[in-house]
Amino acid sequence: MRELAASFVVPDPSGVAVRDRLKHLTPQDEEVLRAVGAHQGALASRDLRARCAQGLAHSAESWAARKRDLTRESSSRIAGAITKATHAQWALARRCQAAHIRSLEAGIKTLRYRLSLPIGQKGTKRAAGGYRSKWEWFQKSRRLTALEARHTAAATDREAGRVRVVRGGKRLFNTRHHLAEAGLTKGQWRQRWEAERWFLAADGESGKRFGNETIRVTPTGEVSIKLPAPLAYLANAPHGRYTLTGTVAFAHRGVEWADRAAANRSVAYRIHLDTDRGRWYLTASWQRPLVQTIPLEAARARGMIGVDTNADHFAAYQLDKHGNPVGEPRRFGYDLSGTATHRDAQIRHALTRLLHWATQCGVAAIGIEDLDFAAEKTREKHGRRKRFRQLISGLPTGKLKARLVSMAAEHGLSIVAVDPAYTSMWGGEHWQKPLVTPRRGMSRHDAAGIAIGRRALGHPIRRRTTPPRAHQSDVHGHRTVQASPGARGREGTRPPATDHAPRGVSPNGMRKRQPSASNTVRDAPRTHQWVQDSLMHTG
Repeated sequence: MRELAASFVVPDPSGVAVRDRLKHLTPQDEEVLRAVGAHQGALASRDLRARCAQGLAHSAESWAARKRDLTRESSSRIAGAITKATHAQWALARRCQAAHIRSLEAGIKTLRYRLSLPIGQKGTKRAAGGYRSKWEWFQKSRRLTALEARHTAAATDREAGRVRVVRGGKRLFNTRHHLAEAGLTKGQWRQRWEAERWFLAADGESGKRFGNETIRVTPTGEVSIKLPAPLAYLANAPHGRYTLTGTVAFAHRGVEWADRAAANRSVAYRIHLDTDRGRWYLTASWQRPLVQTIPLEAARARGMIGVDTNADHFAAYQLDKHGNPVGEPRRFGYDLSGTATHRDAQIRHALTRLLHWATQCGVAAIGIEDLDFAAEKTREKHGRRKRFRQLISGLPTGKLKARLVSMAAEHGLSIVAVDPAYTSMWGGEHWQKPLVTPRRGMSRHDAAGIAIGRRALGHPIRRRTTPPRAHQSDVHGHRTVQASPGARGREGTRPPATDHAPRGVSPNGMRKRQPSASNTVRDAPRTHQWVQDSLMHTG
């Protein structure tokens, strides 16, 4: 058994983002937005190309030179936003490159190990065995050669500082060659591609009017944009600004946003076009002050909700602070088929129901597994188990973590992350069968929810510990680990010792009837009576 990682309280989100639709835009407004987005998008593409060409030779001087070049064709604030976005995209590409190299190394290691085993050798629970036939061994040896070539190329690129980035997205770029399967025409794809490559964003700046000088939104919802220098002729307001006809009104967190705008505190904005619906949207985001996470003991004070994440539902169970299951198991289903928008809505709806139920239960935290299937998705590890690989690849672990933490913070709940090792196995072994009743069924997932909750509370998953070998009694302490020694009711008042007299002896020490005589002399009845001795007290 591997060493289990300690449970911890997940920090609350440090940022907020809200979105609203830009309504009642005139054709002139849309033309200006398209022109500004295309112009600044071209500048962003040029800056990203220059940054990728520098590679590891990047320095503060080169950054300043790039920003000066962009300022001539836009403004200082727009140039700063573009270079900041460029650095973030390059850093993300480097992290993805490192993750790809680690994945290749894991696959190469597994292939080399299995190829070294005799053909047909059976595997164990800890490691896979040899391949089934010579043909499969040959095919895997060819795949090993291909993976080694990919690893060499990726490692060479990383050492040289080369990354491969596609502004607009690699998936949308490849869709150009499969328009029929995507249900798009060439014109529709071109419109979507151009919209994804636009740059209509601006970082906030505290102390400036309404918290942003480039994209300014008043507390009443009026939106105005600082135009780049080459497009200043399109301005309809003083100081080279263009005021849109449409307004925004954030329904969610609108009061919090209006307070920041009125106090001239920084708010970042982004404008984008949804080409499928033909609608323009404005996204506002800002940072929250860092709040210290509550201690783990405070999160455990009122019990816990243990949640087991599965491919189509969340299995949840409420536990009190001693680790005892309370009530009935709950399941919150979702469907991860269909489009990305549908999957995201399903996850959000399931989490909303889970958080509402947790609030009704009165707990302070939710225990969930700290899942990460980065090393589990490789095809070399699971071999022919294609459906299992598709199953774990479909679990929304990354999106679930981000969304659950942000949504739980709004309900005043904390998230406790636990090590996922052995939760399903031990939950099914120790909790599934004891909790089954004629009116309540228990699945392995429900039992895993109990195991996760107990681990989040700091209790062992097993219901009872092994009694002492010498004498299985309470000499060495209470046998159960479900309640602390100081909890009231954990063990009832011990009955008087006279209640343990042999059968037929009353509590006062007198037998109710005389024993019958035996047929043998050896078993003749005794003439004396059994009397409980008084306890001896020593001073």
